[in-house]
Amino acid sequence: MLAATVRVTRDLDAAEEAVQDAYVRALEIWTRDGVPAKPGAWLTTVARRNALNLIRRRRTLETKLPLLLGPTDADPPDAEVDADVIPDDRLRLVFTCCHPALDRDAQVALTLRLVCGVATPEVAHAFLVAETTMAARLTRAKKKIAAARIPYAVPGTDELPARVDAVLTVIHLLYSTGHAAPTGADLVRDELTGRALDLARMLRLLLPDEREAAGLLALLLVRPGASPCRPRLRRCTPRRRAMRRPTGRRS
Repeated sequence: MLAATVRVTRDLDAAEEAVQDAYVRALEIWTRDGVPAKPGAWLTTVARRNALNLIRRRRTLETKLPLLLGPTDADPPDAEVDADVIPDDRLRLVFTCCHPALDRDAQVALTLRLVCGVATPEVAHAFLVAETTMAARLTRAKKKIAAARIPYAVPGTDELPARVDAVLTVIHLLYSTGHAAPTGADLVRDELTGRALDLARMLRLLLPDEREAAGLLALLLVRPGASPCRPRLRRCTPRRRAMRRPTGRRS
């Protein structure tokens, strides 16, 4: 949903705001009228509508208050980006977040949080830092994007090699987080591992000559978590450990 919305706004902060407003709207309407048949499509439509309204408000401000605005030469063009370079919205947004203007850790952390849906505590766990430290890093990265006016722009073919290493790191950490989830009842989170596998497959198709992309996909496929026939693993809580402990000696 964020990927579809950011294609309209070409601004990560604005897209995130539009998505959050869509969830708030859903709480109001679904409580009253019930959940629609296709909640995902409903949320995406509302988020895109919110994004369009935000763009109209911004254009109105630019028209009515020209003296309060700086030059707009850095604004992104109105033409649609070339979707043939990276045909999938999610992979396109991953490449976009991995912008060379940010340092490598910020690229990976921001992409995991905004694009891949990994919660801040889990991102912090992946980087082996405190949650407050990671939250501060994410805030600084978003502020840098806003200050530098980094637009949502799909990198050209010649720009992809400079971002591939960060994209590979994102996919690997996403899979690792799902394969051994640091929080929650389930030790394996299929939605994260499946998302990582999808991205790895699309990256392999996009860059067939990239050996590291092929190696990462092979690594993910041979891991036990990639098998659809594996048993469902649940985290062993203290209560479960107590239930497993024998209560007495056998005679």
